[in-house]
Amino acid sequence: MTVERTVAYQRASRTLMASVIPTSAAMASGFAAAAVLAKEITDSETLAGVAAAMMQVGSVVMTVPLARRMARLGRRRGLVAGWSIGTVGATLAFLAAVADFYPLLVVGIVGIGAGNATNLAARFASADLAPDDRRARAIGMLVWSTTFGAALGPTIALGPASAVAGFFGLPELSGPYLLGVVLFVIGLTVTHTWLRPDPLEVLGTLGKAAARPAPLRVVGRRIATVPAARLAVIAMLTGQAVMVGVMTMTPLHMDNGDHHLRVIGWVISVHVIGMFAFSPIVGWLVDRIGPYLMVALGGVILCIGAETAAHNSAEDSAGMFAGLLLVGLGWSFGLIAGSALLTSAFPVAQRVEMQGGADLLMTGGGAIAGLSSGVAMEHFGFHSLSHWAGLAALLLVAAAAAAWYAARQERAEPVPTA
Repeated sequence: MTVERTVAYQRASRTLMASVIPTSAAMASGFAAAAVLAKEITDSETLAGVAAAMMQVGSVVMTVPLARRMARLGRRRGLVAGWSIGTVGATLAFLAAVADFYPLLVVGIVGIGAGNATNLAARFASADLAPDDRRARAIGMLVWSTTFGAALGPTIALGPASAVAGFFGLPELSGPYLLGVVLFVIGLTVTHTWLRPDPLEVLGTLGKAAARPAPLRVVGRRIATVPAARLAVIAMLTGQAVMVGVMTMTPLHMDNGDHHLRVIGWVISVHVIGMFAFSPIVGWLVDRIGPYLMVALGGVILCIGAETAAHNSAEDSAGMFAGLLLVGLGWSFGLIAGSALLTSAFPVAQRVEMQGGADLLMTGGGAIAGLSSGVAMEHFGFHSLSHWAGLAALLLVAAAAAAWYAARQERAEPVPTA
Protein backbone atom coordinates (compact mmCIF):
# COMPACT_ATOMS: atom_id res chain seq x y z
CA MET A 1 0.00 0.00 0.00
CA THR A 2 1.19 3.52 -0.79
CA VAL A 3 1.39 6.12 1.97
CA GLU A 4 -1.50 8.05 0.39
CA ARG A 5 -3.71 4.98 0.28
CA THR A 6 -2.84 4.07 3.87
CA VAL A 7 -3.79 7.57 5.07
CA ALA A 8 -7.03 7.49 3.06
CA TYR A 9 -7.86 4.02 4.46
CA GLN A 10 -7.36 5.15 8.05
CA ARG A 11 -9.39 8.32 7.54
CA ALA A 12 -12.23 6.43 5.86
CA SER A 13 -12.25 3.81 8.63
CA ARG A 14 -12.49 6.41 11.37
CA THR A 15 -15.21 8.36 9.58
CA LEU A 16 -17.33 5.31 8.82
CA MET A 17 -17.03 4.03 12.38
CA ALA A 18 -18.10 7.42 13.75
CA SER A 19 -21.06 7.49 11.34
CA VAL A 20 -22.49 4.03 11.95
CA ILE A 21 -22.59 4.41 15.72
CA PRO A 22 -25.53 6.88 15.68
CA THR A 23 -27.19 5.44 12.57
CA SER A 24 -27.16 1.89 13.96
CA ALA A 25 -28.70 3.23 17.17
CA ALA A 26 -31.43 4.89 15.10
CA MET A 27 -32.14 1.67 13.24
CA ALA A 28 -32.16 -0.48 16.38
CA SER A 29 -34.41 2.00 18.21
CA GLY A 30 -36.94 1.93 15.41
CA PHE A 31 -36.92 -1.84 15.15
CA ALA A 32 -37.26 -2.43 18.89
CA ALA A 33 -40.48 -0.40 19.03
CA ALA A 34 -42.02 -1.42 15.70
CA ALA A 35 -43.82 -4.66 16.57
CA VAL A 36 -45.04 -3.47 19.97
CA LEU A 37 -46.33 -0.15 18.56
CA ALA A 38 -48.02 -1.89 15.63
CA LYS A 39 -49.75 -4.35 17.94
CA GLU A 40 -50.83 -1.47 20.19
CA ILE A 41 -52.42 0.24 17.17
CA THR A 42 -53.98 -2.83 15.47
CA ASP A 43 -54.24 -5.50 18.21
CA SER A 44 -52.95 -8.03 15.63
CA GLU A 45 -49.78 -10.09 15.92
CA THR A 46 -49.78 -10.66 12.16
CA LEU A 47 -49.91 -6.94 11.39
CA ALA A 48 -47.31 -6.32 14.09
CA GLY A 49 -45.01 -8.80 12.37
CA VAL A 50 -45.65 -7.13 9.02
CA ALA A 51 -44.74 -3.71 10.43
CA ALA A 52 -41.49 -4.98 11.93
CA ALA A 53 -40.66 -6.84 8.71
CA MET A 54 -40.94 -3.59 6.76
CA MET A 55 -37.44 -2.85 8.06
CA GLN A 56 -36.18 -5.68 5.86
CA VAL A 57 -38.43 -4.65 2.97
CA GLY A 58 -36.92 -1.17 3.10
CA SER A 59 -33.46 -2.71 2.99
CA VAL A 60 -34.40 -4.81 -0.04
CA VAL A 61 -35.87 -1.85 -1.92
CA MET A 62 -32.86 0.37 -1.23
CA THR A 63 -29.98 -2.07 -1.71
CA VAL A 64 -29.56 -2.04 -5.49
CA PRO A 65 -30.27 1.69 -6.05
CA LEU A 66 -27.81 2.46 -3.26
CA ALA A 67 -25.09 0.29 -4.81
CA ARG A 68 -25.65 1.84 -8.24
CA ARG A 69 -25.52 5.36 -6.80
CA MET A 70 -22.25 4.52 -5.06
CA ALA A 71 -20.74 3.04 -8.22
CA ARG A 72 -21.65 6.20 -10.14
CA LEU A 73 -21.17 8.97 -7.55
CA GLY A 74 -19.06 7.46 -4.78
CA ARG A 75 -19.48 5.91 -1.33
CA ARG A 76 -19.97 9.28 0.41
CA ARG A 77 -22.92 10.47 -1.65
CA GLY A 78 -24.53 7.05 -1.54
CA LEU A 79 -24.31 6.77 2.24
CA VAL A 80 -25.63 10.29 2.78
CA ALA A 81 -28.61 9.61 0.50
CA GLY A 82 -29.47 6.35 2.28
CA TRP A 83 -29.35 7.86 5.75
CA SER A 84 -31.39 10.85 4.56
CA ILE A 85 -34.17 8.44 3.59
CA GLY A 86 -33.80 6.86 7.05
CA THR A 87 -34.34 10.30 8.59
CA VAL A 88 -37.57 10.76 6.63
CA GLY A 89 -38.71 7.26 7.63
CA ALA A 90 -38.12 7.92 11.34
CA THR A 91 -40.07 11.18 11.05
CA LEU A 92 -43.04 9.40 9.46
CA ALA A 93 -42.97 6.65 12.11
CA PHE A 94 -42.97 9.33 14.84
CA LEU A 95 -46.05 10.95 13.26
CA ALA A 96 -47.72 7.52 12.98
CA ALA A 97 -47.23 6.92 16.71
CA VAL A 98 -48.71 10.31 17.52
CA ALA A 99 -51.65 9.87 15.12
CA ASP A 100 -52.19 6.17 15.96
CA PHE A 101 -52.15 5.45 12.21
CA TYR A 102 -50.82 2.04 11.13
CA PRO A 103 -50.28 2.64 7.35
CA LEU A 104 -48.04 5.61 8.07
CA LEU A 105 -46.03 3.48 10.50
CA VAL A 106 -45.49 0.88 7.77
CA VAL A 107 -44.18 3.52 5.35
CA GLY A 108 -41.94 4.98 8.05
CA ILE A 109 -40.40 1.61 8.91
CA VAL A 110 -39.67 1.07 5.21
CA GLY A 111 -37.73 4.34 5.26
CA ILE A 112 -35.81 3.29 8.36
CA GLY A 113 -35.03 0.05 6.53
CA ALA A 114 -33.34 2.13 3.82
CA GLY A 115 -31.09 3.45 6.58
CA ASN A 116 -30.39 -0.14 7.59
CA ALA A 117 -29.35 -1.00 4.01
CA THR A 118 -26.97 1.95 4.17
CA ASN A 119 -25.43 0.63 7.39
CA LEU A 120 -24.84 -2.70 5.65
CA ALA A 121 -23.25 -0.99 2.63
CA ALA A 122 -20.84 0.82 4.93
CA ARG A 123 -19.06 -2.47 5.72
CA PHE A 124 -18.02 -2.81 2.09
CA ALA A 125 -16.86 0.82 2.04
CA SER A 126 -14.60 0.02 5.00
CA ALA A 127 -12.98 -2.81 3.01
CA ASP A 128 -12.39 -0.83 -0.20
CA LEU A 129 -8.89 0.31 0.74
CA ALA A 130 -7.93 -2.47 3.17
CA PRO A 131 -4.95 -4.77 2.42
CA ASP A 132 -6.04 -8.16 1.08
CA ASP A 133 -4.91 -10.04 4.20
CA ARG A 134 -6.79 -7.68 6.53
CA ARG A 135 -10.06 -7.34 4.64
CA ALA A 136 -12.15 -9.41 7.05
CA ARG A 137 -10.68 -7.52 10.01
CA ALA A 138 -11.57 -4.19 8.37
CA ILE A 139 -15.15 -5.38 7.94
CA GLY A 140 -15.15 -6.75 11.50
CA MET A 141 -14.00 -3.46 12.97
CA LEU A 142 -16.71 -1.53 11.13
CA VAL A 143 -19.36 -4.01 12.26
CA TRP A 144 -17.96 -3.86 15.80
CA SER A 145 -18.29 -0.08 15.92
CA THR A 146 -22.04 -0.41 15.50
CA THR A 147 -22.15 -2.24 18.85
CA PHE A 148 -22.24 0.98 20.84
CA GLY A 149 -25.20 2.43 18.98
CA ALA A 150 -27.11 -0.73 18.18
CA ALA A 151 -26.81 -2.20 21.69
CA LEU A 152 -27.69 0.99 23.53
CA GLY A 153 -30.35 2.04 21.02
CA PRO A 154 -33.19 -0.29 22.13
CA THR A 155 -32.47 0.28 25.83
CA ILE A 156 -32.49 4.08 25.44
CA ALA A 157 -35.44 4.00 23.03
CA LEU A 158 -37.71 1.88 25.22
CA GLY A 159 -36.46 3.50 28.43
CA PRO A 160 -35.41 7.16 28.62
CA ALA A 161 -36.67 8.16 25.14
CA SER A 162 -40.11 6.68 25.80
CA ALA A 163 -40.21 8.30 29.24
CA VAL A 164 -39.31 11.72 27.81
CA ALA A 165 -42.03 11.40 25.18
CA GLY A 166 -44.56 10.54 27.89
CA PHE A 167 -43.41 13.47 30.00
CA PHE A 168 -44.28 15.85 27.15
CA GLY A 169 -47.68 14.26 26.63
CA LEU A 170 -46.71 12.24 23.56
CA PRO A 171 -47.26 8.47 23.18
CA GLU A 172 -44.38 6.65 24.83
CA LEU A 173 -43.58 4.69 21.67
CA SER A 174 -43.14 7.89 19.66
CA GLY A 175 -39.94 8.56 21.62
CA PRO A 176 -37.79 5.94 19.83
CA TYR A 177 -38.57 7.48 16.44
CA LEU A 178 -37.91 11.05 17.50
CA LEU A 179 -34.58 9.80 18.80
CA GLY A 180 -34.00 8.09 15.45
CA VAL A 181 -34.43 11.35 13.52
CA VAL A 182 -31.69 13.02 15.55
CA LEU A 183 -29.30 10.07 15.27
CA PHE A 184 -29.66 9.65 11.51
CA VAL A 185 -28.93 13.35 10.99
CA ILE A 186 -25.76 13.08 13.10
CA GLY A 187 -24.50 10.07 11.12
CA LEU A 188 -25.07 11.51 7.66
CA THR A 189 -23.50 14.82 8.68
CA VAL A 190 -20.30 13.07 9.82
CA THR A 191 -20.03 11.16 6.54
CA HIS A 192 -20.82 14.18 4.36
CA THR A 193 -18.17 16.24 6.15
CA TRP A 194 -15.26 13.83 6.60
CA LEU A 195 -15.44 10.93 4.13
CA ARG A 196 -12.95 12.64 1.82
CA PRO A 197 -11.33 11.49 -0.38
CA ASP A 198 -13.98 9.00 -1.39
CA PRO A 199 -12.62 5.40 -1.20
CA LEU A 200 -13.71 4.69 -4.78
CA GLU A 201 -11.88 7.81 -5.92
CA VAL A 202 -8.67 6.45 -4.38
CA LEU A 203 -9.24 3.11 -6.13
CA GLY A 204 -9.70 4.94 -9.43
CA THR A 205 -13.18 3.54 -10.16
CA LEU A 206 -15.26 6.61 -9.30
CA GLY A 207 -17.25 7.83 -12.28
CA LYS A 208 -16.33 4.79 -14.38
CA ALA A 209 -19.53 2.84 -13.73
CA ALA A 210 -21.34 1.74 -16.86
CA ALA A 211 -24.03 4.11 -18.07
CA ARG A 212 -26.40 1.13 -18.08
CA PRO A 213 -25.80 -1.01 -14.98
CA ALA A 214 -25.84 -4.77 -15.44
CA PRO A 215 -29.36 -6.23 -15.09
CA LEU A 216 -30.02 -8.05 -11.86
CA ARG A 217 -30.21 -11.39 -13.65
CA VAL A 218 -26.67 -10.84 -14.95
CA VAL A 219 -25.43 -9.92 -11.48
CA GLY A 220 -27.14 -13.01 -10.06
CA ARG A 221 -25.60 -15.21 -12.78
CA ARG A 222 -22.11 -13.90 -12.06
CA ILE A 223 -22.52 -14.59 -8.35
CA ALA A 224 -23.92 -18.07 -9.00
CA THR A 225 -21.02 -19.07 -11.26
CA VAL A 226 -18.28 -18.10 -8.77
CA PRO A 227 -18.13 -20.74 -5.97
CA ALA A 228 -16.74 -18.35 -3.33
CA ALA A 229 -19.41 -15.76 -4.10
CA ARG A 230 -22.10 -18.45 -4.02
CA LEU A 231 -21.10 -19.57 -0.53
CA ALA A 232 -20.85 -15.93 0.57
CA VAL A 233 -24.45 -15.28 -0.42
CA ILE A 234 -25.70 -18.49 1.18
CA ALA A 235 -23.93 -17.57 4.43
CA MET A 236 -25.29 -14.02 4.53
CA LEU A 237 -28.80 -14.90 3.35
CA THR A 238 -29.34 -17.85 5.71
CA GLY A 239 -27.90 -15.99 8.68
CA GLN A 240 -30.08 -12.96 7.97
CA ALA A 241 -33.25 -15.03 7.56
CA VAL A 242 -32.72 -17.01 10.76
CA MET A 243 -31.75 -13.94 12.77
CA VAL A 244 -34.62 -11.79 11.52
CA GLY A 245 -37.23 -14.54 11.89
CA VAL A 246 -36.36 -15.08 15.56
CA MET A 247 -35.60 -11.48 16.50
CA THR A 248 -38.72 -9.98 14.90
CA MET A 249 -41.07 -12.00 17.08
CA THR A 250 -39.03 -11.89 20.30
CA PRO A 251 -40.60 -8.58 21.52
CA LEU A 252 -44.11 -9.98 20.98
CA HIS A 253 -43.24 -13.30 22.64
CA MET A 254 -41.94 -11.47 25.70
CA ASP A 255 -44.83 -9.00 25.63
CA ASN A 256 -47.18 -11.98 25.82
CA GLY A 257 -45.31 -12.96 28.98
CA ASP A 258 -46.04 -9.52 30.50
CA HIS A 259 -42.40 -8.40 30.50
CA HIS A 260 -41.77 -4.68 30.96
CA LEU A 261 -40.66 -2.71 27.89
CA ARG A 262 -37.27 -2.15 29.52
CA VAL A 263 -36.66 -5.91 29.83
CA ILE A 264 -37.59 -6.41 26.17
CA GLY A 265 -35.18 -3.61 25.28
CA TRP A 266 -32.40 -5.27 27.30
CA VAL A 267 -32.90 -8.59 25.46
CA ILE A 268 -32.72 -6.87 22.07
CA SER A 269 -29.63 -4.99 23.26
CA VAL A 270 -27.93 -8.25 24.31
CA HIS A 271 -28.84 -9.71 20.93
CA VAL A 272 -27.25 -6.74 19.20
CA ILE A 273 -24.14 -7.17 21.35
CA GLY A 274 -23.92 -10.72 19.99
CA MET A 275 -24.27 -9.39 16.45
CA PHE A 276 -21.59 -6.73 16.70
CA ALA A 277 -19.41 -6.77 19.82
CA PHE A 278 -17.25 -9.76 18.84
CA SER A 279 -16.80 -8.69 15.21
CA PRO A 280 -13.07 -7.83 15.45
CA ILE A 281 -12.36 -11.32 16.81
CA VAL A 282 -14.58 -12.88 14.15
CA GLY A 283 -12.79 -10.90 11.42
CA TRP A 284 -9.38 -11.92 12.78
CA LEU A 285 -10.46 -15.57 12.81
CA VAL A 286 -11.73 -15.36 9.23
CA ASP A 287 -8.35 -14.03 8.10
CA ARG A 288 -6.49 -16.65 10.17
CA ILE A 289 -8.43 -19.90 9.71
CA GLY A 290 -10.43 -19.15 6.58
CA PRO A 291 -14.07 -18.43 5.79
CA TYR A 292 -15.28 -22.00 5.23
CA LEU A 293 -14.85 -23.12 8.83
CA MET A 294 -16.23 -19.81 10.09
CA VAL A 295 -19.40 -20.15 8.01
CA ALA A 296 -19.91 -23.69 9.36
CA LEU A 297 -19.36 -22.55 12.95
CA GLY A 298 -21.81 -19.72 12.37
CA GLY A 299 -24.48 -22.22 11.35
CA VAL A 300 -23.91 -24.29 14.50
CA ILE A 301 -24.09 -21.24 16.78
CA LEU A 302 -27.25 -19.98 15.05
CA CYS A 303 -28.89 -23.36 15.55
CA ILE A 304 -28.01 -23.54 19.26
CA GLY A 305 -29.23 -19.98 19.83
CA ALA A 306 -32.55 -20.49 18.06
CA GLU A 307 -33.17 -23.76 19.90
CA THR A 308 -32.37 -22.10 23.23
CA ALA A 309 -34.95 -19.40 22.52
CA ALA A 310 -37.44 -22.03 21.31
CA HIS A 311 -37.35 -23.82 24.67
CA ASN A 312 -38.01 -20.68 26.72
CA SER A 313 -41.50 -19.80 27.99
CA ALA A 314 -42.93 -16.33 27.46
CA GLU A 315 -42.80 -15.62 31.19
CA ASP A 316 -39.08 -16.39 31.53
CA SER A 317 -36.32 -14.18 30.22
CA ALA A 318 -33.04 -16.00 30.97
CA GLY A 319 -33.34 -18.28 27.94
CA MET A 320 -34.19 -15.33 25.72
CA PHE A 321 -31.05 -13.47 26.80
CA ALA A 322 -28.85 -16.51 26.07
CA GLY A 323 -30.62 -17.55 22.88
CA LEU A 324 -30.71 -14.12 21.29
CA LEU A 325 -27.04 -13.52 22.19
CA LEU A 326 -26.04 -16.70 20.34
CA VAL A 327 -28.30 -15.95 17.36
CA GLY A 328 -26.58 -12.59 17.03
CA LEU A 329 -23.12 -14.17 17.27
CA GLY A 330 -23.92 -16.78 14.62
CA TRP A 331 -25.18 -14.02 12.32
CA SER A 332 -21.88 -12.17 12.81
CA PHE A 333 -19.88 -15.23 11.71
CA GLY A 334 -21.89 -15.56 8.50
CA LEU A 335 -21.95 -11.87 7.66
CA ILE A 336 -18.24 -11.17 8.10
CA ALA A 337 -16.99 -14.40 6.51
CA GLY A 338 -19.45 -14.00 3.64
CA SER A 339 -18.62 -10.32 3.08
CA ALA A 340 -14.89 -11.03 2.96
CA LEU A 341 -15.40 -13.94 0.56
CA LEU A 342 -17.58 -11.85 -1.72
CA THR A 343 -15.18 -8.90 -1.83
CA SER A 344 -12.28 -11.19 -2.75
CA ALA A 345 -14.27 -13.00 -5.45
CA PHE A 346 -14.50 -10.14 -7.99
CA PRO A 347 -12.17 -7.54 -9.51
CA VAL A 348 -12.36 -3.99 -8.17
CA ALA A 349 -14.39 -2.67 -11.11
CA GLN A 350 -17.21 -5.19 -10.49
CA ARG A 351 -17.27 -5.23 -6.69
CA VAL A 352 -19.84 -2.54 -5.91
CA GLU A 353 -22.44 -4.02 -8.25
CA MET A 354 -21.85 -7.56 -7.01
CA GLN A 355 -22.03 -6.38 -3.40
CA GLY A 356 -25.35 -4.71 -4.11
CA GLY A 357 -26.72 -7.88 -5.69
CA ALA A 358 -25.56 -10.01 -2.77
CA ASP A 359 -27.08 -7.64 -0.24
CA LEU A 360 -30.33 -7.69 -2.23
CA LEU A 361 -30.48 -11.46 -1.85
CA MET A 362 -29.52 -11.27 1.82
CA THR A 363 -32.05 -8.61 2.76
CA GLY A 364 -34.67 -10.27 0.56
CA GLY A 365 -34.29 -13.44 2.58
CA GLY A 366 -34.58 -11.41 5.77
CA ALA A 367 -37.71 -9.67 4.48
CA ILE A 368 -39.40 -12.97 3.64
CA ALA A 369 -38.46 -14.35 7.06
CA GLY A 370 -39.76 -11.23 8.79
CA LEU A 371 -43.02 -11.12 6.85
CA SER A 372 -43.74 -14.80 7.45
CA SER A 373 -42.67 -14.79 11.12
CA GLY A 374 -45.84 -13.04 12.31
CA VAL A 375 -48.07 -15.53 10.50
CA ALA A 376 -45.99 -18.45 11.78
CA MET A 377 -46.16 -17.18 15.35
CA GLU A 378 -49.91 -16.53 15.23
CA HIS A 379 -50.65 -20.02 13.87
CA PHE A 380 -47.91 -22.19 15.37
CA GLY A 381 -46.37 -20.15 18.19
CA PHE A 382 -42.93 -18.72 18.89
CA HIS A 383 -41.47 -22.07 19.95
CA SER A 384 -42.13 -23.72 16.57
CA LEU A 385 -40.94 -20.62 14.69
CA SER A 386 -37.62 -20.55 16.53
CA HIS A 387 -37.17 -24.34 16.31
CA TRP A 388 -37.54 -24.42 12.52
CA ALA A 389 -35.25 -21.40 12.20
CA GLY A 390 -32.60 -23.33 14.14
CA LEU A 391 -32.86 -26.31 11.83
CA ALA A 392 -32.57 -24.02 8.78
CA ALA A 393 -29.29 -22.67 10.18
CA LEU A 394 -27.69 -26.08 9.76
CA LEU A 395 -27.81 -25.50 5.99
CA LEU A 396 -24.72 -23.35 6.48
CA VAL A 397 -22.74 -26.31 7.77
CA ALA A 398 -23.59 -28.37 4.69
CA ALA A 399 -22.92 -25.47 2.29
CA ALA A 400 -19.54 -24.68 3.86
CA ALA A 401 -18.49 -28.33 3.82
CA ALA A 402 -19.44 -28.69 0.14
CA ALA A 403 -17.61 -25.47 -0.81
CA TRP A 404 -14.50 -26.51 1.14
CA TYR A 405 -14.45 -29.91 -0.56
CA ALA A 406 -14.91 -28.36 -4.03
CA ALA A 407 -12.08 -25.88 -3.40
CA ARG A 408 -9.82 -28.70 -2.18
CA GLN A 409 -10.57 -30.78 -5.27
CA GLU A 410 -9.83 -27.81 -7.53
CA ARG A 411 -6.46 -27.28 -5.85
CA ALA A 412 -5.66 -30.99 -6.21
CA GLU A 413 -6.27 -31.09 -9.96
CA PRO A 414 -3.00 -31.31 -11.91
CA VAL A 415 -2.09 -28.33 -14.05
CA PRO A 416 -2.15 -29.37 -17.73
CA THR A 417 1.23 -29.15 -19.46
CA ALA A 418 1.89 -28.06 -23.01
